Amino acid sequence: MTNKTEVLIIGGGVVGTFIARELSRYKLDITLIEKGTDVCVGTSKSNTALIHAGFNADSNKLKGKLNVRGNELFRTKVQKELEVPIEWIGALVVAQDEAGIPQLEEILENGKRNKVPDLEIVKGERLFELEPNLNKNSVAALYAPTAGIVNPFELTVALANNAVKNGAEVILEAEVTDIEDKGDYKLVKTSKGNIEAKLVINAAGVYADKIAQMVGIKDFKITPRRGEYYLYDKILDIKVNHTIFQLPNKVSKGIVVTPTDEDNLLIGPSAEEIEDKDDLSNTREGLDQVIAGAKKTIPDLTTRGVIKEFAGLRAAIKETGDFLIEASDKVKGFINVAGIQSPGLASSPAIAEMVVGIVKEELPGLEEKDDFDPYEQEIPKFRHMSHKQRMKLIEKDSNYGEIICRCESITKGEILDAIRQPVGARTVNAIKRRVRPGAGRCQGGFCGPKVVEILSEELGIPKTEVKLEKDNSKILVEKTKESLQKEVTDNE
Repeated sequence: MTNKTEVLIIGGGVVGTFIARELSRYKLDITLIEKGTDVCVGTSKSNTALIHAGFNADSNKLKGKLNVRGNELFRTKVQKELEVPIEWIGALVVAQDEAGIPQLEEILENGKRNKVPDLEIVKGERLFELEPNLNKNSVAALYAPTAGIVNPFELTVALANNAVKNGAEVILEAEVTDIEDKGDYKLVKTSKGNIEAKLVINAAGVYADKIAQMVGIKDFKITPRRGEYYLYDKILDIKVNHTIFQLPNKVSKGIVVTPTDEDNLLIGPSAEEIEDKDDLSNTREGLDQVIAGAKKTIPDLTTRGVIKEFAGLRAAIKETGDFLIEASDKVKGFINVAGIQSPGLASSPAIAEMVVGIVKEELPGLEEKDDFDPYEQEIPKFRHMSHKQRMKLIEKDSNYGEIICRCESITKGEILDAIRQPVGARTVNAIKRRVRPGAGRCQGGFCGPKVVEILSEELGIPKTEVKLEKDNSKILVEKTKESLQKEVTDNE
């Protein structure tokens, strides 16, 4: 059976879900497909989670224009509509000698051209009042108070849920295997069946070039750029107050030191061009580069207190170093949204805004819905509540009184909420991304079995069918007693 839709979005990262959500404002039949078991499992999952202010972006490129506009939309619109953690902690770009000050001044002037508000260069005592643990050689920094941090998992899930609430459909584990151009529509073949679409939006991250090639577009190539990170325990005695950058070079903004929305410390990324679009491995060289770079900013940092190492891939178009967002002039009804690397997260609401404009040109006469609901309510966070708020929540639902994850104080009620969302969690890692069991010091050592049990009960599947993430990541094989009994029987 072939399903039909007016607009098909390929890719369930922050950009794809933002596009789906913004298009769901209109009287359109919208479908988003994602090859993973959840949204936010690619580039959107493994990055520094920064809402860049826009001071370093080239205003002559889409990156520059959309970064500044995206930051504005996050501050004035997105934060009010979606209950996701966004903290406007500000950013510092630090120079560690007098020779770096002219570069700071260049970045300041670039930021002013981009109309980034309230930029200033700070020196002396003021600099160390802002960041007491900075390298004592630091002489000055560009201060950008409109820079922020966001939880990318909760943002992407909220966007997907809101899109579904407003009529869109999200299909997971639907890998695109081929696309046939039928003129008036595209026949998109997936692992979940065929879909006919009048308009296809290619937001497939590091695979965007492969998707484009399926319809004969060979104008660009995505070069994956691997970045490695260290994540620290919350109890680390070294604190930073802002996102701290080193002076950037042509390839990278350097090793960033930043708090996360849950007050962990995150350092990274490295920058290594690779060919394998699935290679998320950590390397000794990459991790050594990360800690060495971070120590230039905060000398007291070591690997003591690290609770997780991970890597992510950025979808770079090496030839232009810019985003590619356009309706193809070669294939009617096909829009590329590709090369979305840093500052892609910060730009995402502006990218969606731009894509909506392109869709209006491709499908003239779009009408807005009268009943579009832009608001999305977050899952209650027991760990952030007062005693009185907790008691009130438990009175409403006793599941909130059962602590599953001791490291992060996550309740059974929160896990059930995550599974029961419109785009609900179906794997252990999907639960972890949404509500954090397994994100603390023990990394799931204690709460993992309980999460498996809850997923099994809620989804109505055996525990042996519960996955960590992908198809080949089942956690349990069989019951030990059954295995031992079988062994005894076989030997009789």
